[in-house]
Amino acid sequence: MLSFVIPAHDEAPRLPATIDALHAAARGCGVDYEIVVVDDASRDGTGDVAARHGARVLRVEHRQIAATRNAGARAARGDTLVFVDADTRIPVETLAAALAALRDGAVGGGATVRFDADLPWHQRFVIAIGVRLVWLGRVAAGCFVFCMRPAFDGAGGFDERWYAGEDVAMSRALAKAGRFVLLREPVWTSARKLDTFTPGEHLRLMLRLAFRGRGLLRSREHLALWYERREKE
Repeated sequence: MLSFVIPAHDEAPRLPATIDALHAAARGCGVDYEIVVVDDASRDGTGDVAARHGARVLRVEHRQIAATRNAGARAARGDTLVFVDADTRIPVETLAAALAALRDGAVGGGATVRFDADLPWHQRFVIAIGVRLVWLGRVAAGCFVFCMRPAFDGAGGFDERWYAGEDVAMSRALAKAGRFVLLREPVWTSARKLDTFTPGEHLRLMLRLAFRGRGLLRSREHLALWYERREKE
C-alpha cells in the first residue's frame, strides 16, 4: 500500500484541492493507497474537511512539523510513504515517476517544485536561486518527500530536534541508506509565504540563519514563516 501523509494546521481551505489531486494521481497509477491527514491543533475544521474528502484523520497537538509527520507515518499502513504539504498538488506523472524510481531501487527522493501563482520578477529570481541550491545540495523540498518505509524507519523518522529543516535532515539520512533521487517531474505548491510575509521578513530570517547557523531551527522563536498562519489581504 501507498500511504500519503499530510501534516495540516488550519488548512481547511486548501486541503480539498490537495486531497482530490492525490486521489486522481493514485487512481491514475493504479495503486492501492490511503490518505492520512494529521490534524495538528487546527481550529478551522481541517479534520472534518479532510474526512469529507476521503482521508483518514489523526488528531495531534504537536505544533512541530517533524513530530507531526512522524505521527502520520506511525499511523500509516503503507510500505511506501509520501509526505505531502497541505497546499501542494501532485500530478499523476510525478507520482508515477516516484513509484518507478522506487521500483528501480531508490530508497526515496523529492521533485522539482513549481508555484501555482504568477510571481514578480524579484520573487522568481530568489526562487530560481533557491531551487538551484536545493538541486546542488541534493535535498528534497518538504512539500513532497517519498521513501520506502524500511529506509524511513532506518533513518529514525524525521528528526524532531528541528522545527524547520527536517526535510534536509531526512534527505541526507535517506541518501546515506541508498540511492536518493530528485525528479524532473514537478509538484505544484502555494506561494503564500511569498505573498503574506514581506521581503524584509524573509531577509531577516536569512540573516539570522547566516549569523546563528542551523541552531536557529531548533525552536519556533524566529520561525513565523513556518508556524504563523497569515492570509493574503
